[in-house]
Amino acid sequence: MSNTEIESRIRRFIDENFIFSEDDANLDGAASLLDAGLVDSTGILELVTFLESDFAIQVADAEIIPDNLDSIDAIVAYVAGKQGAASSVAA
Repeated sequence: MSNTEIESRIRRFIDENFIFSEDDANLDGAASLLDAGLVDSTGILELVTFLESDFAIQVADAEIIPDNLDSIDAIVAYVAGKQGAASSVAA
């Protein structure tokens, strides 16, 4: 799956679950979801559940950190890395 497809699915999830105003609808990919007040600790758990089910990846507790999940860009890179690691293991 391409990074563009991953980003599209993640943006759709965030738009449907965390965006409540038009001002936030065009969120910059590098913007912190936590600092913007869009996602809280419960929201992170919802995001992890979505990532695991939608992208068929496993998110370890130790991986639930801002470097992986605090912006759309970080989430896309994290998911792409997990999928790349999974496909190299399967090969």
